[in-house]
Amino acid sequence: MGWATRFLAAVCFFAAGVLFVPVAILGSPSGAGALTAAKLAHLLSFATSWGAALWATFIGGIIMFKNLPRHIFGNLQSKMFPAYFTLISACAAISVAAFAYLHPWKTASTVERYQLGFLLSALGCNLSNLLVFTPMTIEGMLIEQCF
Repeated sequence: MGWATRFLAAVCFFAAGVLFVPVAILGSPSGAGALTAAKLAHLLSFATSWGAALWATFIGGIIMFKNLPRHIFGNLQSKMFPAYFTLISACAAISVAAFAYLHPWKTASTVERYQLGFLLSALGCNLSNLLVFTPMTIEGMLIEQCF
């Protein structure tokens, strides 16, 4: 999982750069091609994140829980959760970067600032799940299986 973590870190740093200095990183926001690309990136990453969350929560997770023995389900989840949270975090970082590019902080309305704040909080929660809670949960689960 080393390459995925490095990729996620690069995407997050890029998103932070776009958030704080969008013109320096992505160029002038007046270009129609850049605006279209940012809108497409935001839409695709947000939709991918939402679709993955719906699938993992309501379809894949329930089917696996009902049809797999407990220890196999736990082992499968211990492999899937890091990949899942990496995908969700990368999508959230791309969404933040694209939204920040489309709606710079200085010219954004109050509603757009709230939206950016919610996207940033979602990114923070996803990163905390990926980097803090998932490893703790997997470690606790593996210790429990030893007994």
